Amino acid sequence: MTKAINLSNKLDTFDEHWSPRTVSEFNGHDIMVVKVHGELNWHIHDDSDDFFMVLKGELDVEMRDKTVTLGVGEVYVVPKGVEHRTVAKSETHLLLIEPTGTPNTGDVTTAAKRKLA
Repeated sequence: MTKAINLSNKLDTFDEHWSPRTVSEFNGHDIMVVKVHGELNWHIHDDSDDFFMVLKGELDVEMRDKTVTLGVGEVYVVPKGVEHRTVAKSETHLLLIEPTGTPNTGDVTTAAKRKLA
């Protein structure tokens, strides 16, 4: 990296929901920002945990046996192999960290294509 990355500025470059943007990489992982609103389908990541940090708004991380609600500045990690979905009742901004190539829906055929911010 040659300079600091301003996540708010990166989020200002797009309007689409559920379409993560990679802002940097480290050790084979993508650091991404995404805008979400509504719900993403139930899915599982068999090979990796799923990291969520709320930058703006509120996010429900629903699992079959519980729901974890995250506010600004809060983090939750869904362990690999746990079925889950995310729900945002209003537009919410997130920071995601995942191994490069991890499909956001758990299925490469339905996942958002990798985009750089």
